[in-house]
Amino acid sequence: MSKIRVGDIDVHVQRLPPVVPPPAGEEAPIVVLIHGLLYDSLASFYFTLGPAFANAGMDVIMYDLRGHGKSSRPPTGYLLEDFVHDLDLMLGVLGVDRPVHLIGNCFGATVAYGYAASRPDRVASIVAIEGTPPVPLWAEMLGDTLADAKVNLASEAYLANLSAEHGSHVARLTKAAGRILQVTALAEEVVRSKTIDHYLGDIKCPVFAVFGEDSPMAIQREHMEKYLERGRVTMLPDQGHSVLVERTDEITTLIGDWVAEHALVEAE
Repeated sequence: MSKIRVGDIDVHVQRLPPVVPPPAGEEAPIVVLIHGLLYDSLASFYFTLGPAFANAGMDVIMYDLRGHGKSSRPPTGYLLEDFVHDLDLMLGVLGVDRPVHLIGNCFGATVAYGYAASRPDRVASIVAIEGTPPVPLWAEMLGDTLADAKVNLASEAYLANLSAEHGSHVARLTKAAGRILQVTALAEEVVRSKTIDHYLGDIKCPVFAVFGEDSPMAIQREHMEKYLERGRVTMLPDQGHSVLVERTDEITTLIGDWVAEHALVEAE
């Protein structure tokens, strides 16, 4: 585990080199794993996809978003553009000089879409796990969610009920998530982020979107299949929102095959 200076913040990064070296004359695909908002950190990938991808011969980069985990938590600076800028600077500090495969969970997928829209030359492909492109509707829905969360997650009664129903560990995670909203301007700022066109014309790279069939996020399927120029959508049956932790083995295989396929295209 290490921290690197990225612009005006410290970013907590974990890099796993490929265990299996690439064939002679080839380079290992670089995958950047981007976690979700509030409840999440790079640990969610460290204990799921990260080691498996390194064992499969990928160069794996995981990091804590600003305000999360062991990265800096400035009081302001939480537009999507700030998260995208951090990613761009971080790759530069790490010496990454070729296109990467961005794998984002929930809000991490939104960061991946935002980065692909602003730096299309730097992205080989996107894998979006239960994530939404930053279209205008995304900002509207996220604003409502965060406004409610800022109130509920600061309520001792709410946390007590959560602990009684789901255990003290869940309550502690929820309280920590609420702390982010109390000490930063994330809830107010992220909803003012620059959005991309509803028709997704800014996304030029290949996209693999994975949803739980029973998740509220699954309503995006038709929109993505219609407008993503180079998109593929997979629905996991009998699955809600928690795809990453509940279907780890399945998506490890799906994403591994996707990256291998598009690494070959990139090499050509």
